[in-house]
Amino acid sequence: QVQLVESGGGSVQAGGSLRLSCVASGYTYSSYCMGWFRQAPGKEREAVATIDLYGSTSYADSVKGRFAISQDNTKNTLYLQMNSLKPEDTAMYYCAAAPPWPCTVVATGTPKYWGQGAQVTVSS
Repeated sequence: QVQLVESGGGSVQAGGSLRLSCVASGYTYSSYCMGWFRQAPGKEREAVATIDLYGSTSYADSVKGRFAISQDNTKNTLYLQMNSLKPEDTAMYYCAAAPPWPCTVVATGTPKYWGQGAQVTVSS
């Protein structure tokens, strides 16, 4: 039983920073492509960032240079560091676990597990 628990959401002014965390459990003999997705009210869900089994990362054009995905294997934790936040970044953010390959923002397997979501609100 895989579980993903998110934390770190909140409100921040434009230009500020937040870090989201996603603690994973129950995948002792499994490996996944890990990623962050977001969905704003009235808009479609989009992939924000992914990290593969070798630590290679992929980012959506809208966040490239501002966001960084990383993981701490000893803590089974996935992170999303968000800097230089813009009002357009306001959304519900979800971490997800998908099959290991492919693993980029433009091509992933269907996510099998999802976190509960963390609200990020950026004011101007």
